[in-house]
Amino acid sequence: MLFMVIEHFDQARVKDVYARFQHSGRMAPAGVRYVESWVSADLGRCFQIMECDDVALLQEWVLQWNDLVRFEIVPVSTSKAAAAAITRTD
Repeated sequence: MLFMVIEHFDQARVKDVYARFQHSGRMAPAGVRYVESWVSADLGRCFQIMECDDVALLQEWVLQWNDLVRFEIVPVSTSKAAAAAITRTD
């Protein structure tokens, strides 16, 4: 499954987030695959696409960062997959 992970940063802690990332990497457990990410212009949010078959692994990852980041996790699909599901006939 694909997940849109929206990380919300406290502006006063942005440098701490990037310092931890530089030192420790993403810290995602095996089974959680990073796809791509984008950062808002004000550095207040990071939008990531992650792939994972077990949401518990995402929760494990969130616990590695919850002292610096507030997470919002939304299951998503590609537009192509959604269109195929909608137009499928049984």
